[in-house]
Amino acid sequence: MATITEIAKKTNVSIATVSRVLNYDKSLSISEDKRKLILETAENLDYQPPKRKKQNLKKPITLGLLHWYTIEQELDDTYYLSIRLGIERTCYEKHIELIKIFRSNETYDLDYLKPLDGVIAVGKFSNDEVKRFEEKFPIIIFVDSSPEASNYDSVVIDFESAMKKAIDHIIDLGHKNIGYIGGREYIGKHATALGERREIFFREYLKELNLFDERNVHVGSFTIESGYQLMKKAIEQNHLPSAFIIASDGMAIGLMKAAYEAGIRIPKDLSIIGFNDIAQSQYTIPPLTTVKVYKEFMGQTAVDLALERIFGQRAISKKVTIPTELVIRESCTRYNEEN
Repeated sequence: MATITEIAKKTNVSIATVSRVLNYDKSLSISEDKRKLILETAENLDYQPPKRKKQNLKKPITLGLLHWYTIEQELDDTYYLSIRLGIERTCYEKHIELIKIFRSNETYDLDYLKPLDGVIAVGKFSNDEVKRFEEKFPIIIFVDSSPEASNYDSVVIDFESAMKKAIDHIIDLGHKNIGYIGGREYIGKHATALGERREIFFREYLKELNLFDERNVHVGSFTIESGYQLMKKAIEQNHLPSAFIIASDGMAIGLMKAAYEAGIRIPKDLSIIGFNDIAQSQYTIPPLTTVKVYKEFMGQTAVDLALERIFGQRAISKKVTIPTELVIRESCTRYNEEN
């Protein structure tokens, strides 16, 4: 079992900083990257916080956290990592025991679990998986998906509104030749492809505006490497738009590397907008304009929904839609026909 001192040495920060992060001190000024590093190091070293006072809830609560991603996938796409941290922090503050359950070999080992008061399922799940969860757990809260909204609580993003903000911003800057780089997600043992709402809205909205060009749509997976490879492919086609909307900041970082290697200047030659506002986005060169998603708040909201259900405050299911915000930095500029 690790100590705070060991975590401090591993992360190269002071013992006081580690202590304040592990106690979720909101007044602490620390970068998001460093905070996540401390929390992940504590988890990897199996750090156990000192026992706290008795729960001030009406009864002791134990929740499960079902991850759609494996541990390795989560590290590659910090979107779900941030949601998880929001759930963990809220459970810690409310003195709720949290059992984490990662996907392994395309399935979940649920048989060994002790009885849980409910689970928060983060990600997308097949109908078979949802059915299995329903048989095993009394309460299920979904985050980032909403299967059977009349039966289960969920926390989702307004993807359509978010994409409209991004596209309208690009159009307001004078761009008409606009591209999209995104990923696809798959569920179930047969790897059924999900409809990607960002891509769907991009296609429909640009068709309404008579600006859609199929050659400008490039789809892979939600990774930095995929963003890099898709941008290289777009460059090789010799039909590069003046702006790209990119479905994740990680993919945008990959795109920026490919653009740099090809001598394409951002934003002078190419304007780009990412999605998620991960911590690294403000430190790219140039800093990335992106859609901010309140990921940790999504996790907090899921815990609150679970408690409402557990304590019988509500019998009707609730779907909470979290708004987004366009964060304008330096990766977009007004279109110049001379470029």
